[in-house]
Amino acid sequence: MIEATNISKRYGSHLAVDDVSFSIEKGEVVGFLGPNGAGKSTIMNILTGYLSLNTGKVVIDGFDISENPENAKKRIGYLPEIPPLYIDMTVREYLNFIYNLKKVRFPKKAHIDEIMRLVGVDGVQNRLIKNLSKGYRQRVGFAQALVGNPDVLILDEPTVGLDPKQIIEIRSLIEKLGRNHTIIVSSHILSEIQAVCRRVIIINKGQIIADDTPDNLSAALSSDRSLAARIEGDEEEISDAIKSVSGVKSISPLGSKEKGAYDFIITPEDGCDIRADIFRKVADIGGALLSLSSNEMTLEQIFLRLTDAADNDEARRLLGMGNTQADGTCDTEMQEETEEEQL
Repeated sequence: MIEATNISKRYGSHLAVDDVSFSIEKGEVVGFLGPNGAGKSTIMNILTGYLSLNTGKVVIDGFDISENPENAKKRIGYLPEIPPLYIDMTVREYLNFIYNLKKVRFPKKAHIDEIMRLVGVDGVQNRLIKNLSKGYRQRVGFAQALVGNPDVLILDEPTVGLDPKQIIEIRSLIEKLGRNHTIIVSSHILSEIQAVCRRVIIINKGQIIADDTPDNLSAALSSDRSLAARIEGDEEEISDAIKSVSGVKSISPLGSKEKGAYDFIITPEDGCDIRADIFRKVADIGGALLSLSSNEMTLEQIFLRLTDAADNDEARRLLGMGNTQADGTCDTEMQEETEEEQL
């Protein structure tokens, strides 16, 4: 759906985008992350055809945006950080204007009614935009991006300035739209990216330094694959029992946050999946395993770890140094056969 090949953009002596390549398939929801000045907005403006390239090419659904801009842009809906609203128009007047500007061929009233219902502005359609709240203005910005039913949606900071309730509503809208659209979302609210995006592209100093799912990036950057456990029973007895499980490297007690239960960080040997054995061992001593989850890095921690690296090459080396194994095997004295599963 989107193919960016060796794209570069220079402003005078400043190289804002440096030989960037990526592809996004139909139906993907991808997060664009990067510090201020990293090149995110420049890349998004290049994808929409708003900025020209110095080198490389961008293809949208088979159309080169430099050679065939009209057909390429018809397939793109763009919500910039500050929505392009005419505040002295009513919501319906504005969307009618956008409909005519885009030369849409769907039945006008039915198409705009459907968009307003989808983004939740049908109840304010006859109000002047200047009298709407920040959240409703953002929704109207979403609506203009959807006029013409484009295959690709590019959303730059879609939840900036919104209150928590509005953020949840916009997140829900993005998830709904992701069923039928290819979506790129840029945001500094990393929890929002983690909630709605299956894949993230991290950009720093004009280059891509990471492109993967949040889970895979967390696994690659984690020095271990530890587990967070809450177990009901006697703390010392639990600790001794877990230590005896084959494949457990260490266990660290964290104290009690719930009456009668204790929290632990359990670190496995490289490549070992110890979850089932922990469950059985806790049952053997008459305890109760209340929760067991991967103690994974958050997207915010991943972002800071990579962008705080000395340079982009160092960030890429960090991803190559994750504690992963090709076959996911676990060799212990108690286990003669290899296990194919990884944490």
